[in-house]
Amino acid sequence: MRVVVTGGTGGLGAAVVGAFLARGAEVHLPMMEASLPAHVAKPNVHGVKVDMDDEAQVAAFYASLPDLWASVHLVGGFAMAPLVETTLATFEQQWRINAVTCFLACREAVRAIRKTGKGGRIVNVAARPVLQPTKSMSAYAASKAAVASITQSVAAEVLDEKILVNAILPSIIDTPANRKSMPNADHASWPTPAQLAETIAFLASDANALTTGTLVPVYGRA
Repeated sequence: MRVVVTGGTGGLGAAVVGAFLARGAEVHLPMMEASLPAHVAKPNVHGVKVDMDDEAQVAAFYASLPDLWASVHLVGGFAMAPLVETTLATFEQQWRINAVTCFLACREAVRAIRKTGKGGRIVNVAARPVLQPTKSMSAYAASKAAVASITQSVAAEVLDEKILVNAILPSIIDTPANRKSMPNADHASWPTPAQLAETIAFLASDANALTTGTLVPVYGRA
């Protein structure tokens, strides 16, 4: 099983990579780094430097992969500010890092999976504010709403080809960086990267034979 994980070197990404390795996958990481960071430098993990909002680079990366089964898109960014303090530059940055990267990865993943004729899986990452409006997140929420819409539109388009497309909607994830930025929060209520990775791995597996076009809440008690 050959799987792409964008954003695979981050806190959630490392857990997702681990979940796929445990299932015997070959994992390909398009990444900003020139070489694999130590925490993901393992057998069956292949890293290549790719700017995920560069159309030509993304297309070339996916075209190089034989027999692609699944593509998981974790690349993204976060910004939070009241509406009147949100600049157009921030809005455009959120759009590119969240919506544009998702669009390009989905498009090229479909092309690569389609070549196999066997179907496959795509999993995107939207966010809780898509379903539960949250103040001071206009730019972020808009970009993640685009991810949700892309997910559902692509799912409908490729269903007859047995390519199933879903998105998870996390809240705050229990990572060291998030704990540091919110030291007084109820960390025990936050979903862990390992928990999210299990949901992603299922959605990207052949055991998921039916679920597509779905926005899956993965925030539990958070």
